[in-house]
Amino acid sequence: MVSSGGVIFRNANGDFEVALVSRRNIWCLPKGLIEANETAEEAALREVQEETGLKGEIVSKIGEVSYSFFRKQRYFKTVHFYLLRFVGGSMEAHDSEMERVKWFPIADAIKVLTYVNEKKIMNKASEILKNLSNT
Repeated sequence: MVSSGGVIFRNANGDFEVALVSRRNIWCLPKGLIEANETAEEAALREVQEETGLKGEIVSKIGEVSYSFFRKQRYFKTVHFYLLRFVGGSMEAHDSEMERVKWFPIADAIKVLTYVNEKKIMNKASEILKNLSNT
């Protein structure tokens, strides 16, 4: 299984905020399966928009995570993550798959994210944003 997702960010009072999604009190990054004839980048843009209601443009690739899980059988999954600059949309437009969508300062996002791999992705995103704001 191969998925794609993103860290969508905006500038808020000189600092960065990122949007996280929640379902069953699990806070995570928006992501989903790459569809046929779709690139990882296209899937990241689509999934972020579907799950958050927000439109973004890709700034850079953050990295990928691989893991396995068991649901009647063992599945192996790789997720490609991209850094997206917020360009429009509204959180009220998120799909019904997610219960909540919320902006967080990056430090708070790292604390509330449920999955360790996604905390690592958020740390990498934070470093990329620091480098971008220093140039």
